[in-house]
Amino acid sequence: MTTPPRVGLFGLLGSGNLGNDGSLEAVLGYLRTEHPEAVVDALCGGPEAVAARYGIPATRLHWYRGEYRTASRAGSIVGKGVGKLLDAVRTAAWVRRHDVVIVPGMGVLEATLPLRPWGFPYALFLLCASGRLFGTRVALVGVGAAAIGDRATRALVRCSARLAAYRSYRDGLSRDAMREMGVDTARDAVHPDLAFALPAPPVAGRDPGPPGLVCVGVMDFHGGNDDRARAEQIHRRYLEGTTRFVRALVAEGRPVRLLTGDGCDARVVDAIRAAVDSPLVDAAEATSLAELTAEAAAADTVVATRYHNLVCALKAGTPALALSYAAKSDALMARMGLGAYCHPAREVDADRLLEQFRALEQRSAGLRRTLAARNRLVARQLQDQFGALTAALFPANDHPHPRTRQETP
Repeated sequence: MTTPPRVGLFGLLGSGNLGNDGSLEAVLGYLRTEHPEAVVDALCGGPEAVAARYGIPATRLHWYRGEYRTASRAGSIVGKGVGKLLDAVRTAAWVRRHDVVIVPGMGVLEATLPLRPWGFPYALFLLCASGRLFGTRVALVGVGAAAIGDRATRALVRCSARLAAYRSYRDGLSRDAMREMGVDTARDAVHPDLAFALPAPPVAGRDPGPPGLVCVGVMDFHGGNDDRARAEQIHRRYLEGTTRFVRALVAEGRPVRLLTGDGCDARVVDAIRAAVDSPLVDAAEATSLAELTAEAAAADTVVATRYHNLVCALKAGTPALALSYAAKSDALMARMGLGAYCHPAREVDADRLLEQFRALEQRSAGLRRTLAARNRLVARQLQDQFGALTAALFPANDHPHPRTRQETP
């Protein structure tokens, strides 16, 4: 009898970021459908949450529990240092037990948000190096990438990508970025974001939102890795501009529902609600991308910052406007036919944002038809992604799959 494949899932999963968990859920759905015999577990940021929600064994990614807190005392500095050494051993031992390890989506090859090289980039390097050492196939599936300025972070990301056995990207910009950083991407494919593979929310029986509902997805945004010196200035301008936009909608009698994508975003929700102070403004309590997609489906229009808030709106077929903080948002909007509706998150101009919002709503009916057509295409492309993944990682499984469609560079 053939031994079931041992599959590991790796990343900052179960840590409160709904986009990361949505990518995990999409890959788990693929494994349970196409490879139900696989024995699956995870090495992740929030093992308790992953085990409880998805029913798979999970191990903590870092030995030191304060990994993502700033180390200011001698004890915490020593703890982090010891943790780095122990994590090398722990990661290698975990990888060795698997035939395949999948990193499901996420922006693991980018630094569009503040990031230290010895945080997740180091963890990813340990994973990929261990995979090469022990012959475990490591797959970076539908990941995001971007050019990185910091030399240490850039080196770790480049080495990780080179050591992986399989790579695919969620947009052409990501593949181009890795090519520019010295990675041979000739055999790497581009497919839509994994979150598009999640089931669409049911329409029948769903309570629609109030007439004219606008969902505004917010983010605790302070700029990217290269913006640390002016992070507070960026955050202040983002918050002020977004608050002015919400206030203008309320002045026109439009109900507004605030969406988040990570636990830290609650601070922005509280600040906007305190500043606007209107019964027309409420906040969703979504705990998954499925719930966020349902919220977006109930709205007339969505204006959102977080990448996966946009994915949810577009998947729901709801016209959306991106408060774009990185090129990945612009690429996503262009893929789905809404490339003209992007606004810079670093320089939110409420008056200009209102103009773009009104132009979007004027074209709402046509854009909904466009989104329906683009979603059908995305579904076919993701079938190809999973077919290619099976061929690369599970060659003993003789499953027929359609020929992979790769996007042109």
